[in-house]
Amino acid sequence: MLTAILEGMVADLSLSSEEINKDLARRQGGYGRGERMKIEKDKAEILSGVRNGKTIGSPISIIIRNLDWENWEDVMTVESGDKVGASVTNLRPGHADLAGVLKYGQKDIRNILERASARETAARVAVGAVAKRFLSEFNIIVGSHVVRIGGISCQGSGVSKRENVEALLNSAEKSQVRCTDEKASKQMMAEIDKAASDGDSLGGVFEVIVLNCPAGLGSHVHWDRKLKTKLAAALMSIQAVKGVEIGMGFEAAALRGSQVHDEIFYENGKFTHKTNNAGGLEGGITNGEPITLRAAVKPIATLRKPLKSVDIASKKPTDAHVERSDTCAVPAAGVIGEAVASFEVANALLEKFGGDSLKETLGNFKSYQKDMLNM
Repeated sequence: MLTAILEGMVADLSLSSEEINKDLARRQGGYGRGERMKIEKDKAEILSGVRNGKTIGSPISIIIRNLDWENWEDVMTVESGDKVGASVTNLRPGHADLAGVLKYGQKDIRNILERASARETAARVAVGAVAKRFLSEFNIIVGSHVVRIGGISCQGSGVSKRENVEALLNSAEKSQVRCTDEKASKQMMAEIDKAASDGDSLGGVFEVIVLNCPAGLGSHVHWDRKLKTKLAAALMSIQAVKGVEIGMGFEAAALRGSQVHDEIFYENGKFTHKTNNAGGLEGGITNGEPITLRAAVKPIATLRKPLKSVDIASKKPTDAHVERSDTCAVPAAGVIGEAVASFEVANALLEKFGGDSLKETLGNFKSYQKDMLNM
């Protein structure tokens, strides 16, 4: 099973397993997912930290059982025994296999590949769902959509369509690839089908958007307290993610400052911007605009038509090892991106406003909002 312990959540937050399970189901969905998704039906069980449907301020412990465990109980047993199964010795290019066995001095790649697997992200999605539930009390919405799979890109993003972001996020859930562009969605699915028939895999890009985030979360004072640092690290920690952009991102490097920086206005008693090229973060601090993050996901490393590799035991050429895997997991990666972003934003919000109960934190938050209006 997967286990997670969430420390520091306020008391009196309404929470149920079903709310967590909704995001676990979203993580398991998406066109291009593999055979394991037919086996596992992830369900979260809350073991502590919640009583009568509300958090009580103590650590929240969550487990997600692996339904296929009975087929692996002998192979993965903790105790010594004879039924350990055949060792995996064929390295997979692009996976943690080679780096892991070299680091830990292992002779069986399974000791590396199981823990390096993106399976562990189910636990992070569960924790992220709790954080997302907390953020909803402050009207903060976290969502994602797919903007690219393989060579197919969609039209529109949270940067260019700020006013319609919530509608955009809702429309993504209607697509099997979680893309808001219907034409692009069909083309993406065709690309996935072709890659699958070739025994290959596809990567892509997803975008995470955080709406209604108050200005002032994060810090410019130290490098490790910048919210942009924490969000970029969180996204980079997701398996297969090889690049992260905030706001305009890499595109800004080719433009002049006059084309990049968001002009500031004061309207209806608050500071605002007409554009959001900064992606809601300036100096490592939220500026009140939607936070927009994009992550580039490389193609899955396990291929049904394996690449050339080496056997770690014999050192002879061989084909790479083949495990159950996906053809494309970009739609699922977007859901994981929501989870890790929610966790970091929730941390930043608690750091800013404090409080041991939801009522106390909300009171501090509302007082801050009132002070902002009186600046």
